Amino acid sequence: MSIFDLLFIALFLTTVVTLLTAAVLAIGGRGSRALGILRRLSIFAAVYMGAVAITSAFWPRTVMRTGERRCFDDWCIAIENAARQPSGNAVAYTINIQVSSRARRVYQRENGVVVYLADSRGHRYDPIPKPSDIPISVRLGPGDAVALTRSFEVPADAHDVNLIVSHEGGFPIGWFIIGYETWFHKPAILRLP
Repeated sequence: MSIFDLLFIALFLTTVVTLLTAAVLAIGGRGSRALGILRRLSIFAAVYMGAVAITSAFWPRTVMRTGERRCFDDWCIAIENAARQPSGNAVAYTINIQVSSRARRVYQRENGVVVYLADSRGHRYDPIPKPSDIPISVRLGPGDAVALTRSFEVPADAHDVNLIVSHEGGFPIGWFIIGYETWFHKPAILRLP
């Protein structure tokens, strides 16, 4: 958990208390004071969201190497190894991924995480689905790790192909936390060996 996660939690709780205070004041007949509180909260929220948007534009993209773990709280993902095999007008990639948990007491999973390959032109190549694939959102126990394999096919003329790890779907909580890969900030790249 980063300092920005803790800042978000503190600001969220402060916002809830502020909204409750404004509601109590409004119900108690002090509407003008409640409006003043809501006005200050709105200004603060606009400044904070401006900071989130600006940092997303200038925060450097995360670039990782083989074996480095990309963690979202206690849930982590890493490339163990990758194989590249030319196949006619395409290149087949087989990537071994490890999904792990740093949690000490709880079972968990990370929903909405996707992996795909992207080249220097920004083209996206999704994994070839196989019935035997273990989902990335597999439930992990405390300290557990699971090995996954994903296969991809990329045109032979694709250059600088890397694995991208991103969140898709679900509530975009990262839109409200400084440093998350949202708004203008591109998702993490895991460099293929």
